[in-house]
Amino acid sequence: MAKSLPVHTPVETQVVALVGNPNTGKSTVFAALTGIRQRTGNYPGITVEKRSATVSDPERNVRLEIIDLPGTYSLSVHADDEAVVLDALLGTHGMGPRPDVIVAVVDASNLRRNLFFTTQVLELGSPVVVALNMIDIAERAAIDIDVSALSKELGVPVVPIVATKGEGVDGLRDAIAQSTSGESSSRCQSFPDCVCAELDGLCASIAESGDGNPAVSSRAEAIQTLLSPGGYHESRLVKRCGLGLAEELSERRNRITAAGESVVEVEAQVRYAWIDRVLPSVVSHVKRSQRSASEIADGFLTHRVIGLLVLILLMGGCFQSIYAWTTPLMDGIDATFGAVSEVVSNVMPAGALRSLVVNGILAGIGSVLIFLPQILVLFFFLAILEDCGYMARAAFLLDRWMGMLGLNGKSFFPLLSSFACAVPGILAARTIESRRDRMVTIMIAPLMSCSARLPVYALLIAAFVPATQLLGGLVNLQALTLLAMYSVGAIVAVPIALLLKKTVLKGKPQPFLLELPTYKWPSPRTVFLRVYEQGREFCVTAGTIIFAVTVVIWALGYYPRPASIAINHQTQRDSLTEQFQASTTAEEMPPEQFDEFRSAYETQISRLDQSEAGAYLRQSFLGRTGKFFEPLVRPLGWDWRVGTGVIAAFAAREVLVATLGTIYNLGDDQDETSAGLREQMKAATWEDGRPVFNLAVALSIMVFFALCCQCAATLAVIQRETQSWQWPMLAFGYMTGLAYVAALATYQITIRLT
Repeated sequence: MAKSLPVHTPVETQVVALVGNPNTGKSTVFAALTGIRQRTGNYPGITVEKRSATVSDPERNVRLEIIDLPGTYSLSVHADDEAVVLDALLGTHGMGPRPDVIVAVVDASNLRRNLFFTTQVLELGSPVVVALNMIDIAERAAIDIDVSALSKELGVPVVPIVATKGEGVDGLRDAIAQSTSGESSSRCQSFPDCVCAELDGLCASIAESGDGNPAVSSRAEAIQTLLSPGGYHESRLVKRCGLGLAEELSERRNRITAAGESVVEVEAQVRYAWIDRVLPSVVSHVKRSQRSASEIADGFLTHRVIGLLVLILLMGGCFQSIYAWTTPLMDGIDATFGAVSEVVSNVMPAGALRSLVVNGILAGIGSVLIFLPQILVLFFFLAILEDCGYMARAAFLLDRWMGMLGLNGKSFFPLLSSFACAVPGILAARTIESRRDRMVTIMIAPLMSCSARLPVYALLIAAFVPATQLLGGLVNLQALTLLAMYSVGAIVAVPIALLLKKTVLKGKPQPFLLELPTYKWPSPRTVFLRVYEQGREFCVTAGTIIFAVTVVIWALGYYPRPASIAINHQTQRDSLTEQFQASTTAEEMPPEQFDEFRSAYETQISRLDQSEAGAYLRQSFLGRTGKFFEPLVRPLGWDWRVGTGVIAAFAAREVLVATLGTIYNLGDDQDETSAGLREQMKAATWEDGRPVFNLAVALSIMVFFALCCQCAATLAVIQRETQSWQWPMLAFGYMTGLAYVAALATYQITIRLT
């Protein structure tokens, strides 16, 4: 008798959405439920991060698609993040299917504020599970919560958890699995009769839009439409249903007002009245005779003087770690790829393939990975500061100062990080909730003078800025020039930020709402996942663009390769070889003299190799482009060689130094300390014999590099964060134009004064 084959039941996928106020530990809950199996991206067309993961449950034959939605205080939409939350929960505007269950993460130590948003979520009509997180912090604060009573009042399962320790997570999984197969029994709020009447009328009048699709997905959306005049919900529905809806909404609001209720206040009044009625039967407080540890710490950490000093020390440590402590790791990566390139060069025959592998592929991979130490260290500190609750205090202390830029305190750390490198600085802007402030921060971050500009500054300052002592020897002119180069971008950022807010990013100022969460020990799991996730995303997304640009720059610098250059230089090599062989075999030479002849021969061959590389670069597409644009850069005091170096530096700013070394037949191993390169630059002349380089030209180049966005990595990360090429192109355009004008003014003024 034949065996019957096992029947495989199709695995059902259930969508679970995690929502909650900021600082409720929602990301930690997400990590506890999903582990390292996370996908990170952006929602279509907007700069809001999307995190999701798929978790299998073989016992129940179900697969859970868990989505971590942005933190928000309300379903009343005022920003992109809040719109994403609403649309994702309703399954509208291309945000995917409506969730089968919603997990509302609630801070047990701040229940009153958290329950406002929870009551809104309960009205969406989907099954809801409340994850009562940080129950340990509530207990330490002498807050006793009757979980069963709270569950009864809300009409949904309430699971107490400590996500940082993994306590209660299994119970949360069980509650989620049970809720996906059940009906919603949550309790909605009772609004005044006049409001309920208008809500019923509104739902009835717009039950169907012109295309046959529901215009309002739930009563919760109808509430927000009616009680948020001029808001996101109203504008969206008016576009869909016509201007007649706007007139109807106005009439309904007038009737609510005539009945003695405030349209903009009634929702808060109703919800907080319910919360204040329920909490006494759910929460009991034990009186404390002394202040909590968080209150004592805030006495120092939020003090206008002491707190600022502590912040400066912390930020200094973070900045030092990003700027200096990662140097050995970055040097190690650079040395490793250098060693691999040398091995490949020795193994592969000379030609286009070897050059592609060494100068294109390996150089491209190296240019991506060399940023990784800075990104990992930055997000390590960011994750710790955020998870322990200190980042909110830092934003509070710096809000007044950042207000001069029209930004809030959370923009400080991304801008500070950008002095080390704009790439991690732009990534750090994810902590800014306001889209407008986040975009302004991203757009001015590249103006901070990063460490990649330092080789350019060091080369030109050492060669052309005199080491004059000022103020009786207290100040050195070279040091003052370096300080000026590092300061110019930060100074220019102020009017640029204000201009952006009045033009492409104009809009109504949003209130800066800041909550100071209770201090807690950061979760190692959360910190690790945050660092891992950001490092992976950088390599996968921005890294591919950086790699592609590096290969393109290589191709422009390699092709075409005229045969005449190879023939001419090979002829000279053969001639030198014949002379060396004839000189060393014609008579017996003492070993010392032979070594001297051989050294001279090898030096001449090396110079020929460098000359050949320089000739190829001058004839390449890159060199020809530099010559084509020479009329454009002549007013800056530059010749085609400087222009070629600036174009090549698009892959990485410091490439300018190596490119000039190749053009001047010194090889691509030159750096800012190379005396030979400085001498060649000093000796370079125009056709009429005038020197190409002088103080005015050096200052012009440095000012240009201080203000331009000459960095493929930065533009790639801007594209990755904004999900649009419009913003990196705007950044490149405005910064290049600004840099050109500033460099032109610098050269023309300096040349007339010197």
